[in-house]
Amino acid sequence: MSPSVRTDNGTIIKWMVVLVLSLGLLWECFVSFHFGSTPHDPLLRLQHVAPIENKTRFRIRHIYHHNSGKSHRVHKRLDITDQFIARFDLDQPNISGLVNTDGNEDGEFDDPETLMPYFSRESPWVSEFDMSGYIGSIRRMAERDPDFVESYLAYARESGAEQVSKITLDWNDDRDILPNVTNNETIMNLALMSSNAYVRIPGEGDWKDVNKPWSVNKTDEEGSTGFGWMEDGVRGHVFTNEDSSIVILSIKGTSAQGLPGGGGESDTIEEDKINDNLLFSCCCARVSYMWTTVCDCYKSSYTCDEDCLEKELYREDRYYRAVLDVYRNVTNLYPDSAVWVTGHSLGAALAGLLGRTYGLPAVTFEAPGDLLATKRLHLPQPPSLPSYLEHIWHFGHTADPIFMGTCNGASSSCSVAGYAMETQCHSGKVCIYDVVNDYGWHVNLVNHRIHTVIDSVLTAYNKTASCEIPLPCHDCYNWNFITRDRHKGRDGDDKNKPKEPKKPQKCLRRSWYGRCLEWGDDDSDDVST
Repeated sequence: MSPSVRTDNGTIIKWMVVLVLSLGLLWECFVSFHFGSTPHDPLLRLQHVAPIENKTRFRIRHIYHHNSGKSHRVHKRLDITDQFIARFDLDQPNISGLVNTDGNEDGEFDDPETLMPYFSRESPWVSEFDMSGYIGSIRRMAERDPDFVESYLAYARESGAEQVSKITLDWNDDRDILPNVTNNETIMNLALMSSNAYVRIPGEGDWKDVNKPWSVNKTDEEGSTGFGWMEDGVRGHVFTNEDSSIVILSIKGTSAQGLPGGGGESDTIEEDKINDNLLFSCCCARVSYMWTTVCDCYKSSYTCDEDCLEKELYREDRYYRAVLDVYRNVTNLYPDSAVWVTGHSLGAALAGLLGRTYGLPAVTFEAPGDLLATKRLHLPQPPSLPSYLEHIWHFGHTADPIFMGTCNGASSSCSVAGYAMETQCHSGKVCIYDVVNDYGWHVNLVNHRIHTVIDSVLTAYNKTASCEIPLPCHDCYNWNFITRDRHKGRDGDDKNKPKEPKKPQKCLRRSWYGRCLEWGDDDSDDVST
């Protein structure tokens, strides 16, 4: 082949490369201009196919309330219709009608000027939220029917992690609509939806019973009457876009007096606190002998019954089971819709657990560490999960001690308020705004509030925080968790059974410089050293 031909071929190849790069750049500019920004994570860009077109405006449609405790069978739905809004005059901003995130007993803000500017100029009942999304891959179980999933969880709880590890589940890499977590407006509006879950609900309304068909109304003693906002339990606000192809479930967080991170409603405080201490403590909130535990799983010093803990978390009257029921009813109402979940604080952790259970995209705000609860509940996780297929994103900042896992110890604000927030490890990706180094913030529990996140964190940054898989993390490393009779050895003895304590030892012979050379049993009450 002549040199001139080789030169022509080389020139053609160069021009082809330039043409391909130019077309790629033009497509990127077109998508960014016409549909909003595409994910700046290279792994997300690779799987980006198409943004959501003309289907991004969301509005609240329903509220689900699932009671807990003795009235856990109560589960009802309130439809937010134009007639409902007109009946209670909810189309105008009403500051006193919003739940107080500063914790005043009267439910009003100390200073109305500190109310989030978004809701001070528009009623949360008629607010519309724009979202940016894309078609991407998500790895989740092939069989996700609620009956199958709950039967799997029940088997896992009874059989233990070792037996569950032998089960081969079928996993799919599904194509679905995912939230664009690199888009500022999307993250801001999901945070506003999380804040919406704290909004005070009018005391009356046409609440529809969505209990299982075989569940009949119970007596007053069991909590079937007097239902409404004033009862204990979990609440989920349901938002949909115009054609209902996407449903967003926002789960209410902690209502807490004395803990300035949650809402000021006094009605759910007791159950919220019990579930906080179940989900985020090492062992039933057994911090010291002065604490009242929320379950009976504590055995002895830094020793806890793992079987007992798992059963407590999965009890029908606990929040995790309530959230599963809410999801079941939402999908019954919208069987063909993509479902996203979000929430703040306790609601954020519940959103993450629900997302892990069913393989749902979850975007949370200031979630306490949820990895320990994920393991205790034996939630299904694929054997290998590349970071670009991770579908749970925990947003938070460095000045929040609950999110960072530092709100523990006898003198911490959480402990003083009676909350054992001992976990720090998260399941999924963490997206951290470093407000301590960037803006000189001090770590303070007040910074856990959702309106602080919206007003002072999300608005302070030009782009969303980078989301990363967290470093290896282990909660409650100094605790010994035992099981009763799950995994016995060949001789029939339980491997996990606590060993009988040895007799006290005393030094029988020492060296000239004091080192003990021979030890023996001490039959006296005192042990020599």
